[in-house]
Formats: sequence, C-alpha cells, structure tokens
Amino acid sequence: MSGSNSKAIMAASAAVLSWSTVAAAFKTALRYFSHFEMLVVAALTATLIFFIASLFNGSMARIRSLSRRDWLQLLMLGIFSPTLYYLVLFAAYDKLPAQVAQPINYCWPIFLVLLLAVVQHKPVRPRLYIGMAASLAGVAVISLGAGGISGESLSVVGVILAFLSAVLWAVYWILNDRMSASIPESLKLFTSFLFASVILCGATLFVPCSFDSVPGVLASCYVGAFEMGIPFLFFSMALRYAVNVAIVNQMCYIAPFLSLFFISVIVGERIMPLTYLGLVLIIGGVVYNQYLAYRPGRKLGKA
Repeated sequence: MSGSNSKAIMAASAAVLSWSTVAAAFKTALRYFSHFEMLVVAALTATLIFFIASLFNGSMARIRSLSRRDWLQLLMLGIFSPTLYYLVLFAAYDKLPAQVAQPINYCWPIFLVLLLAVVQHKPVRPRLYIGMAASLAGVAVISLGAGGISGESLSVVGVILAFLSAVLWAVYWILNDRMSASIPESLKLFTSFLFASVILCGATLFVPCSFDSVPGVLASCYVGAFEMGIPFLFFSMALRYAVNVAIVNQMCYIAPFLSLFFISVIVGERIMPLTYLGLVLIIGGVVYNQYLAYRPGRKLGKA
C-alpha cells in the first residue's frame, strides 16, 4: 500500500469512527438541551474548528477573492446545512429512538437519485428502483421492530422529520457539488457555517434558550466537533490522498453499524434484531444503486 493511500485510509478511518459516535452524542445532548439549543452550540463549535483549519492550511487568504455569486451560494449552503438540516435531524432524534432515526437518515441517496433526475430532466433508470425498494423495505423492517424498544408506537412526526432530513441532505449535496471547485473545502465549510451561526444566534433573540447545563454544553460541543467539524476535514483529506476514491467512500457504510454499538453502550437502547436486518437492507440498497445499477465507469447522477 502506498504512503498516500495509507494516509487516506487512516484519515477515512478517523472520520468513520467519529461519525459512528455521534448518534449516541445526539441523544445524550438532548437529555439536557432542546434540539435548537444543541444546534446553536454545535454550529459555533464547528465554525471555530473550520476557522482554525482555514488559517492553518492558508485557505483563509482566498476569502477576499470570493465573488458575490460565491457568497450567495455559501449563504444558501449555510441555510440548508447546518441550519435546516440539523434542526430537522435533531428534532427527529428527539422524537425517535436513535436506532430508528439514524438508519432513516441514511436513506438520503434515494432522494438524491430522484432529485438529480428532476434537475437533469431525465427519468430514473428502472434498475435504481430495486435499490430504492430495498432501502425502503429496510426502513419498514426497522419500524416494525422499534415497537419492542419501549412498547410504544413510533412517533409519526419523528419519522417524517427523519425522512425530511434525508431530503435536505440530498439537496445540500447537490448545492455543494455545484459550488466552484476552486474554493478550498475548509474555507467553504467555514463561511457557510459562519452564516449559519449568525442566523442561529440571531434566532436566540426570539426562541427561548438556556445554556446553563454544563453536560449539555459539553455534549453539544462534541456534536459540533465530531459530527460537523473534524470528520469532514479528515474525509476531505482522505479523498485528496486516496488512490482509489471508491474504497474511501465505501468505508462510510461502516459507520451506521458501529453506531449501533455506541447507541447500545452509551444511550442504553436495546438494539432490536430487526434493526440490524433493516440497516443491512438500507445500506445494501444504497450500495447497489451506487455501484451495481450502472454500467462500469458510470457514476451516480450522471447520464
């Protein structure tokens, strides 16, 4: 294995391990804070991390060269994520068991396929419906098993919010992909999160908030660092060094399975057997659509 590829695998592993812990962190923070309070602290934490990263790698010097169009696009990114996306996602976690909210959120590639078809004015390839059906069947399986977690039915609002978060992330992915490739990723993340932080801090004037819980602040800072901040920097590094980008992308699918372990140990949820089966179906459907439903050399979203 080459030196650069070893760096890519190590960076991707760090990102995956980080992402696998955050579902448990969400539930921990929500014991002390509302989903809005958690997002305010997390967004400010991530903004600081991206600011430091941009200073250290020299990309901050590019900020003066950003055009008005770049600033508008960055503002739009900040509105979609972290503002709207995480508000909806955290609200879903507040209403659902973590082992249910997390897998539903991983259905975002389904909505990405559909949205790309609309944007590109092209029909969805028939074979892609196989992967979509498998992923949706996985959601149904998890929902059926979730009743055994607390003996109560799932929150319909929570399920809708979890699906909506997947839609918002798919939209964010499209917007981010259309941004100028000349803008360094850390600078892009810093400026978009800065816009979001300003919006969220302004909203605290109208939304009742209390940040007097030390455990709540620490858990929310952890979310900002290890969900929004550090793993994205590591993953960008992994993509930059990777000899085979597909391997790095595939490593992301380890995270939801590792996450079930942390949800069980830290949150104390009893992981239902159907959760594992449902997650396999969801990830299997996503992998099928990304790597098997197209001819060799074709990529998701391309004609």
